[in-house]
Amino acid sequence: MDMSRNSIDFSKNPYYQLFLKQRSQQFKIGNMPYSQRIKQLKKLKTAIEVTYRDRIIEALHKDLNKPKVEAELTEIYPIISEIKFAKSNLRQWMRKQKVDTPMSMLGSSSYYIYEPKGVCLIISPWNFPFNLTFGPLVSAIAAGNAVIIKPSEMTPNSSALMAEIVANVFSEDEVALLEGEVEASTQLLQLPFNHIFFTGSPSVGKIVMSAAAKHLASVTLELGGKSPTVIDNTANIDKAAKRIVWGKFMNAGQICVSPDYVLIDESIKERFIKACRKWIEQYFTNTPKTSDSYARIVTQKHFERLQTHLENAKSLNAKVDVGGEIEADSKYIAPTIVSDMSDEASLLNEEIFGPILPIVTYKTLDEAITYINSKERPLALYIYSNSKRNTKKIIRNSRAGGTCINTNVIHYANHNLPFGGVNNSGIGKSHGFYGFKAFSNQRAVVKQHTFGINELLFPPYTNFKEKLAKLTIKWF
Repeated sequence: MDMSRNSIDFSKNPYYQLFLKQRSQQFKIGNMPYSQRIKQLKKLKTAIEVTYRDRIIEALHKDLNKPKVEAELTEIYPIISEIKFAKSNLRQWMRKQKVDTPMSMLGSSSYYIYEPKGVCLIISPWNFPFNLTFGPLVSAIAAGNAVIIKPSEMTPNSSALMAEIVANVFSEDEVALLEGEVEASTQLLQLPFNHIFFTGSPSVGKIVMSAAAKHLASVTLELGGKSPTVIDNTANIDKAAKRIVWGKFMNAGQICVSPDYVLIDESIKERFIKACRKWIEQYFTNTPKTSDSYARIVTQKHFERLQTHLENAKSLNAKVDVGGEIEADSKYIAPTIVSDMSDEASLLNEEIFGPILPIVTYKTLDEAITYINSKERPLALYIYSNSKRNTKKIIRNSRAGGTCINTNVIHYANHNLPFGGVNNSGIGKSHGFYGFKAFSNQRAVVKQHTFGINELLFPPYTNFKEKLAKLTIKWF
């Protein structure tokens, strides 16, 4: 972007000099060969997998009481697998991609290349601080960009450690991580980045998109919303409960792709609740508060938000079928299942992002589909059914960022799939090639080799050229 053409004065922005430093290096970084990009990715991999591994687990425990196994599987593993996937495929991604050239352009050849977007901003969330910071960073590095990162202030131990990792692995003109409160994000969003990658809520996503629009910057928005889980009367109830309880209560429900609510055939509701109770006890014992496998709510503010949801549901005569215990001092909310709710209950109208699972019953599948479509398009939609007909009907008559059949959450882990939402749940895709593409500009190139047939139609226009133009329209 040509700053001389931009009338906005950024001189008082505390991050402007850092932005300029990276901007001045963007072509040097962008022209790094395959071997250099791989070298950067290897350095990051060693830092995460070896040098800082124990400290990452410790920081996550301090911030979220995240169990060690969960930290390994949901924070460290996704980063390492993203790096391995990029290393295996980057050479192919960086090659020019030849395409066919029409007869009307005889004498030329065509191809496109993926070039870096330039200076990019990554704003990451608190629920999976390492995964959702370094995951997008891998894509940005693979694509050849300079990057400024702003992690969440809600997980201070994780953010401080990530700042140390970034400073030790990269030079500041390549990648820089800035800690700070919301004001830091606000100031960064004033700058004319070439691309912004944001993970968070739809409400904040709108603020990010509005800021990006001022500079016509492209965005990738990974948002959230209310991901429905449909269970029909052909489903294996015990398997559904086993997988839903895992997906819902991992990280104490603080997952953008967790099952937000269950839509279940009314004839099997009680069997499902009984099965959920069994699996909750098997995963977290009869007293989840003492379990080493159960996380905590990130801040007091979020704890109080979830507490208010529960109180609102109870005030509308909802039934707490499982759990419901809370403890403010430790920010503990038990794995909780709630049913018989009024449509006005806040649990059914706001993204929960916590360990509370509402259950809504339906009589017909059409009724369930209508309910799903009455809400914003979700990041994920899960279907538990042994009926191909029912599964196909739900998919064809709904819209979602991603879908799992007879499982949930795990589509996130397949780097061959695009990950992202639609409309209110997100814009753009990430992971693997799709992440590389998000941080790249697809640049079209045409090379003229010999006389171009189109030159026969250059002015001055004559009757012959008029006839030739008609022939071109008809036959080419």
